[in-house]
Amino acid sequence: MDERPLFLYFSVKQGIKDAGSMCAAATKAGRSGRKPQPAVPVFSLYGEGGAVAPEFIHVEDIRSRSERYRWEISEHRHHGLFQFLLLTQGAADVAFERERRRAQAPCAIAVPSGVAHAFRFTEGAEGYVLTIEETTLARAPAGLAHPAALIDAPALIDLAAAPDKAQRLATLFEQIAFEFHEGGAATGAVLQWLTSAALAIALRANEDLTRQTEGGARDVAAFHRFRALVETHLADHWPTPLYAQALGMSESRLNRTCRAAAGKSALEVVQDRLTLEARRRLIHVAGPVSSLAYELGFEDPAYFWRFFKRRTGMTPREFRRRHEGGEAA
Repeated sequence: MDERPLFLYFSVKQGIKDAGSMCAAATKAGRSGRKPQPAVPVFSLYGEGGAVAPEFIHVEDIRSRSERYRWEISEHRHHGLFQFLLLTQGAADVAFERERRRAQAPCAIAVPSGVAHAFRFTEGAEGYVLTIEETTLARAPAGLAHPAALIDAPALIDLAAAPDKAQRLATLFEQIAFEFHEGGAATGAVLQWLTSAALAIALRANEDLTRQTEGGARDVAAFHRFRALVETHLADHWPTPLYAQALGMSESRLNRTCRAAAGKSALEVVQDRLTLEARRRLIHVAGPVSSLAYELGFEDPAYFWRFFKRRTGMTPREFRRRHEGGEAA
């Protein structure tokens, strides 16, 4: 991912109006004598006041703003703005109306207008923040409703079990950022199409996760504990029995849990995550493939080559070359 800040924005009609002082939401003290809750500030973009123009769309990378605030975005709201975050690396403590949850990359976070929210990112977290003015949600290409209009409650969408969707979303956000940077004829239409595509993919992933959760909340919780262990020990190449032992369950139960939550075995979940990490590093980290192989815990670079080709159909060099040529998705 390009590390340069993406403090870029686009408005089909005009840019941000009057970036002045923030609009603080006022709260009234009750008659019970209790101290009133502190007002939750209202921003256009975090730390910025003023209104935005109709059809406003804005994108920036997580680092560019969060790093200035020591990776902590305090509780606030946005009026008339929908936000969508894609966390591609790292983790975050997320609060929706002061209800806290843990987000681990890869995941997506949807924040409808008016919802009080806060983030505490791990240092060095990577990803994107997309902000869309509400009138934009009324339409999308072909006159359809924008997919974001279908999200009326905050959502944390775990993409760990859907590495293909995680990769497609990352690619779409790179294209959105590129369009902001390059901007040209029909930029508004292109951005509408790209954001609609990104949100549609996220909605599909969320629907899949909802069905899985309804099918067995206990299995899903165990699966998330397993995924957290995978993140911690990815480069250690733990075998499935060791993961099962750490989770206090049998190997067969761990596999049943993974199949119920993700439709694949525990080994496949680990290999999918390892493949995704290899793809990311081949794209974003310069250096010889052999060094990357060692960093990912492979003792033999030749084995890494065989592993990667078996999983992607390409050697690491072919994948890197095709991505540099704009061919890899």
